Amino acid sequence: MEFHWLLFTFFIFQALIISQISILCTANTKLFREYIGAEFKDVKFSDVPINPNVDFHFILSFAIDYDTSTSPSPTNGKFNVFWDSTNLSPSHVSSIKSKHPNVKVAISLGGYTVGSQFAYFKPSSVRSWVSNAVTSLTSIIKKYNLDGIDIDYEHFQADPQTFSESIGLLIKTLKRNKVISFASIAPYADNEVQRQYLALWNKYGDIIDYVNFQFYAYDKGTTIPQFLSYFNNQSSNYNGGKVLVSFQSDVRRGLTPEDGFFDACNMLKSQQRLHGIFVWSADDSKADGFIYEKQSQEILD
Repeated sequence: MEFHWLLFTFFIFQALIISQISILCTANTKLFREYIGAEFKDVKFSDVPINPNVDFHFILSFAIDYDTSTSPSPTNGKFNVFWDSTNLSPSHVSSIKSKHPNVKVAISLGGYTVGSQFAYFKPSSVRSWVSNAVTSLTSIIKKYNLDGIDIDYEHFQADPQTFSESIGLLIKTLKRNKVISFASIAPYADNEVQRQYLALWNKYGDIIDYVNFQFYAYDKGTTIPQFLSYFNNQSSNYNGGKVLVSFQSDVRRGLTPEDGFFDACNMLKSQQRLHGIFVWSADDSKADGFIYEKQSQEILD
């Protein structure tokens, strides 16, 4: 009888633990993230409205492991700054963080193009790329007083195993060295892109804090039910991850704020599944006075 009682107690305790884990995995968060600096439109951190009640991440775009010559070529993990560093300098980072304690600043790696060509992930070897990346990024991150990295490679001249090992070891090393406190990835629904990022997620998902899924890469005219279906699919792909919803502020693609993006956010929020919102990008939002940034943060507040 005593054995059965102990067994019953064990199963009740186990069920409570699973229930708590489930609640933690599905809780809403107050995370707002915005890419900034890629388009050189003279946007500053101080231009963007910041709600003090949200966790706010600026993401500098981009640092790329290419040289800065007139004809860019890959440098095997030796990263250089390719964002608008005149308006988004180390002193600007320090200023915005001192004025707004809820602000953190990250750096995005890769991007779609460098100059007029694709920005490829093209390592000579895992070991040499990771070594160069750790050294060069540590220097940039410390110079700019940054908090995290975002992985946004979109073109590849390497197989998924090489990408997974290279990026996974980079994140692991930077975290172990206390250079960064968080890391995110930014995939979208392209077969090759998903192949690379899912290989990374399946092996190193436990050290990736956020999934900045580019929902705005879906077709213009996406409906709310389609968007929610896409969200469910990607949440399943990146199982256990904090998949953030997103829109493009020039409203060219995906489910736009004008067509129901915020209605979809409220639906997810009511289900305790709104892990955060991110925007591409502050450079485009500047012309409209950041109206959608304000609305995003009001939903998260």
